[in-house]
Amino acid sequence: MFRVSRRKFLKGKRFMLAGAFVLMVVYLSKHLIGFEHHFQPVDVSKVTSQVEPPIKTSSYIFSWPRCQQNISAANMTDFSSFPDRMKDFLYYRHCRHFPMLLDLPDKCGGPGKSADVFLLLVIKSPPVNYDRREVLRKTWAKERLENGVWIRRLFILGMMDSGYEKERLNKLLEMEQREYNDILQWDFNESFYNLTLKQILFLEWMERNCPNARFLLNGDDDVFANTDNMVLYLQSFEVNDGSKHLFIGNLNINMEPIRTPGSKYFVPVQLHESDVFPPYCSGGGFLLSGYTALVIYNMSQSITLLPIDDAYMGMCLGKAGLHPSSHIGVKAAGLDISSNRIDTHDPCLYKDLLLVHKFPPSHMYLLWQRIHDPSLTCDYKKKL
Repeated sequence: MFRVSRRKFLKGKRFMLAGAFVLMVVYLSKHLIGFEHHFQPVDVSKVTSQVEPPIKTSSYIFSWPRCQQNISAANMTDFSSFPDRMKDFLYYRHCRHFPMLLDLPDKCGGPGKSADVFLLLVIKSPPVNYDRREVLRKTWAKERLENGVWIRRLFILGMMDSGYEKERLNKLLEMEQREYNDILQWDFNESFYNLTLKQILFLEWMERNCPNARFLLNGDDDVFANTDNMVLYLQSFEVNDGSKHLFIGNLNINMEPIRTPGSKYFVPVQLHESDVFPPYCSGGGFLLSGYTALVIYNMSQSITLLPIDDAYMGMCLGKAGLHPSSHIGVKAAGLDISSNRIDTHDPCLYKDLLLVHKFPPSHMYLLWQRIHDPSLTCDYKKKL
């Protein structure tokens, strides 16, 4: 018979208890950190305004305390007349920190080496848009050394659907992550009204993991971005290290909030009293410097979230005393071509632009190939 000393026995027992404790913590963390609509209601007016710091659970994951529903939002004037999506937004608009489900802390080589990223592509994409992400990876969003500088790519996502479909989408994203290393995902509800939250969560991630990236393209997954031209444009600046203010796109000035409850862009006066928004660039796609991105993040800490993400970015710029600018090469509303004799997907229309909004994936792939065709000749100049 084998003999086991009491000391070894107790040591083994302590080991098993420690293992059981670790398993219990893993189980609880997995099941208690939940989706935003599972939070318990609380009147946040009675809760301290001090923000609890994140808990660094590993070198890769930051976990935040659970955010709770603000039931006092229902006391707002005319709250009962608001659409359900607006009510939901108001209940949770104070929530700014959510657990990360998929993270890439070393995407930029770490904070110290992030200046090596010349152009960081930050692409808003819902989980279901796998086909768009695949096309972008093969076309304008391909990670590469372009004219001597690095282009890197990130897709930023929330959560959507429920049950088996939710499980399938999350499994798909995990597979994409293993193959491409280009997904950031947070545990919040993917919706139009949460696009502002998505922007702020990304900027928070950037400040932590990629603070010295020089420039960013921030856009939707249905834009056509001529990233070759963007690099050349940004390299033309006398100072092109991203340390100066830059925010360019399709500029909107004197835009009025839409007060119609049935509109997707509905903003009640209780959220934004002014009859106009500060100048802002359309959210379909815009270019900004790393300096400006971090300024926006800092300003956002003292500005209540607004459900219209691009207008909110303009508010943050305005508070910092900065201004967005217009660029003729950014067509965030698409091309306005009235002639039936012109092919709206003629590569000659796009080869000198920076960005055009609203493209189906098949047209995106074909257009990218055509504008890079060495035999392409454009003998006439079209007015856009």
